[in-house]
Amino acid sequence: MSAEAAYAPVTKPLIEELRGVIGDRVSTAAAVREHHGNGEDYYAAMPPDAVCFAHTTEEVSELVKICARHGTPIIAYGTGTSLEGHVVALHGGICIDVSEMGAVLEVNSEDLDCRVQAGVTRKQVNEHLRDTGLFFPIDPGADASIGGMAATRASGTNAVRYGTMRENVLGLTVVLADGRVIRTGGRARKSAAGYDLTRVFVGSEGTLGIITEVQLRLYGIPEAMSAAVCQYPTLADAVNTVITTIQSGIPVARIELLDDVQMGACITYSKLEGYESKPTLLYEFHGSEASVAEQSEMVGAISDEFGGSEFRWATKTEDRNYLWQARHDAYFAALALSPGKRGVTTDACVPISNLAECVLETRRDIDESGFVGPIVGHAGDGNFHVVLLIDPDDPEDLKRAKALTGRLNHRAIAMGGTCTGEHGIGMGKLDFLTAEHGEAVSVMRSIKNALDPENIMNPGKMLRP
Repeated sequence: MSAEAAYAPVTKPLIEELRGVIGDRVSTAAAVREHHGNGEDYYAAMPPDAVCFAHTTEEVSELVKICARHGTPIIAYGTGTSLEGHVVALHGGICIDVSEMGAVLEVNSEDLDCRVQAGVTRKQVNEHLRDTGLFFPIDPGADASIGGMAATRASGTNAVRYGTMRENVLGLTVVLADGRVIRTGGRARKSAAGYDLTRVFVGSEGTLGIITEVQLRLYGIPEAMSAAVCQYPTLADAVNTVITTIQSGIPVARIELLDDVQMGACITYSKLEGYESKPTLLYEFHGSEASVAEQSEMVGAISDEFGGSEFRWATKTEDRNYLWQARHDAYFAALALSPGKRGVTTDACVPISNLAECVLETRRDIDESGFVGPIVGHAGDGNFHVVLLIDPDDPEDLKRAKALTGRLNHRAIAMGGTCTGEHGIGMGKLDFLTAEHGEAVSVMRSIKNALDPENIMNPGKMLRP
């Protein structure tokens, strides 16, 4: 991997070459560059030298070929909702924005799959599928682009039943660092043909190539869908309810955990009436009318053992949407707890049997630190998030926050878990990747060197040179 300091500056002739491919869809305007210089994270914006708005795989290929000839860094950009500095242009270069690649290319209803361009968002996919009786279940909260979700191996509230992007991407179209276009996977549900390149690129965070098309697995819309809210005396009671539910094999669609701090924030921000600032679980059950009733009865019995309140149900679509929108707005609700402060976010994921220990130790750590720090998570698959509210003008605050998130990441790894269940590595978790995978990181680096020998694809992310 070449030294990152060796990148040549972006020149006017390079910009003109790019304009020769896509015309006035190349922008060097300061506002456009600034917008593309960071995601939904706390890192300072570092803008690219220019932004190219691509419309097709062929255009992306030609743009990449030009950048490769000049040795210019390339950063792929979807909707900018990443949380670990994924789109920060550490070395300047060219941002290739795929947000205008918004076509649903095909829907194969009989085979439960579809193919979309990378810029299509998850909500747009489901809007397109509305009359087919099918849906795409991966829901990370933000209305992220499908390409970005594949690149960061996104997860979300439905992962406990439907899995993550890893399980739901059948194939990809990818532009490599030299401009070659490859297609991985296919529409068949399984294959034993060659290396599984689809899984190499799912989660590669734009460091191996730019994803331009995604073949997705779809599911039939369940006959019945019901959501319920239950509150608990303690955080331990809530988490142990989750553990027992999963270990009992009950096929719930969602189990979301909000600690008392996060629930209080959501009550105020989303105007949730009739709830208390107590540890809370949000459930959703999918299936036939009979199976939903059976699931809810079984979970209710477990919840009663841990002192859970009576379930409050949301069966109408509009009521369920309101409830889940409040969950998706949890980050903004957390920020509203301390106006003027910024959120340092992190996530971790542990085996379900270790979830209570990890969450409770983390809660104690936050309380002892003096930070306001809600905990919220996709507890059904052992994944949870922390938002630490810091003074953006106090470097010591940031230092203490990063130390705390570091302790959480190491705690999760020591329990057989991972430093990130869905945020990804980006530039924020480089050291934890090594702590988690050890010598395997050298194998990852070998793959990077083979596919991107000049290190122009999103340099400074995922792997150190």
